[in-house]
Amino acid sequence: MKVLTACANGSGTSLMLMRTVKKTLESKGYKITQIDHTSVSEAKGTARNYDVVFTSLPFVKMFKDAQDRGATVIGIKNVMSAKEVGDAVDASELPAKYLK
Repeated sequence: MKVLTACANGSGTSLMLMRTVKKTLESKGYKITQIDHTSVSEAKGTARNYDVVFTSLPFVKMFKDAQDRGATVIGIKNVMSAKEVGDAVDASELPAKYLK
């Protein structure tokens, strides 16, 4: 599974979110083949190349194009919360798509 995390500037928040997502997904048994972090402006153009995009809640709507192309877009409020990431993953279509 290819994973992208995005925040406003692509440095601090997306990096912290990437670490939280990686740890959480691996603990749930997901196989991550690639994981990257970037700014929202760059991610809007590259998100279509990923299976799932994690971003801060205010930016979710910016990834409609990626969703229309089959990517799962998950909004997160607290980027440090493994519980929030885990709950969001469990509530998404990821388990059905990747945990067979």
